[in-house]
Amino acid sequence: MKVILLSSIEKLGNKGDVVNVKRGYARNYLIPRKLAIYATPKNLKNWNSIQIKAAQEEEEVIDKMKRLDEQLRNMTLYFERKTDEQDNLYGSVSEMDICQELAKQGINIKRAMVQMEKHIKSLGENLVKIHLYKDIISELKVVVNKESAEQESIEPEIDSSPQTSADETKNEITTD
Repeated sequence: MKVILLSSIEKLGNKGDVVNVKRGYARNYLIPRKLAIYATPKNLKNWNSIQIKAAQEEEEVIDKMKRLDEQLRNMTLYFERKTDEQDNLYGSVSEMDICQELAKQGINIKRAMVQMEKHIKSLGENLVKIHLYKDIISELKVVVNKESAEQESIEPEIDSSPQTSADETKNEITTD
């Protein structure tokens, strides 16, 4: 069954494409979710306007992603992690850490967009690739530093005022 896609679907096609799919997939998934419309003669007449609209939206998205790419390339994220005596990290810097730090700076990206072979487990500077859009891949500089000694030695203050136990309080009340 032929349908016209109203939005891009990975491994199927881009917005405005006429694709052939199984009848159940179209009827039960694509059409109810307004991801596609049937390729009827009436809809095929409007297909040209759908393609023009899709191309305009595609250009807007590409422009937006190119600006974001420029912003990410000029940005550096700093992380502080605890280390042992040989400067080996106890933890690591993961995709989620990078996404959370970018979110603090007003840039929302999905975890799946951050492409790392493995988590960062060493001190120093690393380049992380971020797949923004089809062929737009940005690089982000990530610097992992050793946590300072001041932060490691912070201990919670303990109230040193004398406290009475529950038994002493109980005895004081009953002796009156």
